Amino acid sequence: MTSLKIFLIEDDPFFGEALKYHLKLNPDFDIHLFKTGKECISNLYLKPDIICLDFGLPDITGDKLLKKIQETNNKIPIIIISGQDDIEVAVDFLKSGAKDYIVKSEHTKGLLWNAIIKIRENLLLVNEVEELKEQLEQKYSFEKTIIGQSDAIKKIFNKVNKAINTNINVSITGKTGTGKEVVAKAIHYNSERKNKPFIAINMAAIPKELMESEFFGHEAGAFTGANTRNIGKFEQANGGTIFLDEIAELDLNLQSKLLRVLQEREVVRLGGTTKIKFDARLIIATHKDLAQEVKNGTFREDLYYRIIGLPIELPPLRERGNDTLLLAKYFIDLFTKDNKMKPIFLSKEAKDTLLRYPFPGNIRELKAVIDLACVMCENNKILPDDLTFNSIHNTDFFLSVEKTLKEYTAEIIAHYLKKNNNDVLKTAKKLAIGKSTIYNLIQSSENAK
Repeated sequence: MTSLKIFLIEDDPFFGEALKYHLKLNPDFDIHLFKTGKECISNLYLKPDIICLDFGLPDITGDKLLKKIQETNNKIPIIIISGQDDIEVAVDFLKSGAKDYIVKSEHTKGLLWNAIIKIRENLLLVNEVEELKEQLEQKYSFEKTIIGQSDAIKKIFNKVNKAINTNINVSITGKTGTGKEVVAKAIHYNSERKNKPFIAINMAAIPKELMESEFFGHEAGAFTGANTRNIGKFEQANGGTIFLDEIAELDLNLQSKLLRVLQEREVVRLGGTTKIKFDARLIIATHKDLAQEVKNGTFREDLYYRIIGLPIELPPLRERGNDTLLLAKYFIDLFTKDNKMKPIFLSKEAKDTLLRYPFPGNIRELKAVIDLACVMCENNKILPDDLTFNSIHNTDFFLSVEKTLKEYTAEIIAHYLKKNNNDVLKTAKKLAIGKSTIYNLIQSSENAK
C-alpha cells in the first residue's frame, strides 16, 4: 500500500481546507475533499481506504451517512469528526462501526493525523496477512506443488483430493526425498484448516528426553532448566494440522502417551494438572514399513491403527517416467528466477541421461543435480557433462534396475570408455577384456543409430 486514499467530508470550507492541507503534508496521503454526503456517496466507486466525515452535514446526518457507506462497503474505516462532545453520541457511533470519534477543537488536526496513522498500520497488517494467505494457497495448490503427469502421480492426486475434503488422519509413506512433507502441506493448505497452523515435528531431529516437552509442553519448574512455561506442539496446532515426520523413530514409551492424547483429544503439560483440549488433524510420515515395525515389536499395534487413516504411498522418482523431466524443468525455472539468470534449457542428450539415471535420492537428489547443472552449464544449455551424480547409493541402484547381462556389460564398458576419453586399450586393460569386445560394442551402437 504505497498511497492511502482518504475521503474528507466537511461542509465548512475553511476547516475542510485546513484539514486537507495538514494531511497532505504526508506525501502518501491522497486527499479527496467533499462538502456534502451526496458527493461522498457518488464517489465511493473510487474505493477510498479511509473516510473522515463531519457529523453535521447540510444534506444528511453523520449517522445516516455512516449507514449508507456501510451498506456499500462495510470494510472501509470511518472516522467521525463532530462539534458535539456528548459521550453518548460518541459511544453510539463507535457501536455502529466507526473506528474513531474526534471532537472539533484546536487539537483536531493532530488527533486526526494520529487516528489515520493507526488505521493505516492496521490496514498494512491486514493486507500483509491476506497476501501471505494468497501466497500460501498458490504455493501449496497441490496441482502446482505435486508436479507430474504419470499414472503413479495421478493416483496420488486422487488420494490427496479425498484427504482435502475430509478430516481423516493421513499416513504418508515413501523413500527419503519423495516429497512427503510437500504432500502434507498441500493437504493442509487446501483444506478447511488452511488458515490455522501447520505444525511439523521431525521425530529423528529431537532428542528422546526432550520429545515429551516438545509434544505436550511444560509448566515453569517442571524440571531443571524449565524457567518458563512452554506451549507444546499439539497446543500450537489447535484448529490446524500437526505433521509427525519419521514417526517410526518415536520411543515406545512416548508412543503410549501419544495414543492416549489422540484418544482423549487433550494434553496435560509436564508439571501441570490442567487438561487442555485440542482439535488438530494428524498427518504422519515415514520411510519405513510401519506394519513391519509392528511385527518387529518396535511400534505399538494400537497406535498403528489409530494413526494409519488414509494411506498415501509416494512412488520413487525412477517409477515416474517423464515426470523426471517435468520436475527438472520446474527446478531449472525456480533456480534461474531465484538467481536472476536467463532461461536455461535441457539438451536432448541431458534429458536422456536424466531418464536413464535411477535417482536413489529421489526428488531431493534431482533438485541438487539440476541446481549444480544450472551453475556449470554454458550458453544457457545443460549438456550431459553438466550433470553430476553424487549419490551414495549408485551401486545398489545400478543393480536394482532390471537389465540383461548384455545390457549391463554395455553400460559398464560405455562408462569406462567415457572415463578414459575413449581410449580403447586403456579401457580393455582396466576391465580385463579383449579390445574386440569393445570394438564390437561400438560397432553395434553405431548400427543401432
